[in-house]
Amino acid sequence: MSIYSEISADNFLLHMFNACTMDQVSEFVPEKRGFRLHGHSTTIRLERVFWTVLEEMSRKMGMTLPELVVRIHDQCLVANDKNLSSCLRVICMKYMNIYA
Repeated sequence: MSIYSEISADNFLLHMFNACTMDQVSEFVPEKRGFRLHGHSTTIRLERVFWTVLEEMSRKMGMTLPELVVRIHDQCLVANDKNLSSCLRVICMKYMNIYA
């Protein structure tokens, strides 16, 4: 039996927030990281939870985080009008929905 079966549809958000410990609150804090994308320096600001997912993705793909970011950046230019932070968030969500 799922622990979620007793949670009403209108109360799931409250349940998720109540399930957060103080350690997990840090996942909401934005963090800036610097990268070089094809020779150009850039800073990307994402919440810590997204960096955690990107780090996991890079490990599974056998590449560094900067290599993964460049690869996503190159595809993002085609799909998302150059909004790299937004593209990274969407990629993380898709990864979590499909592979986690």
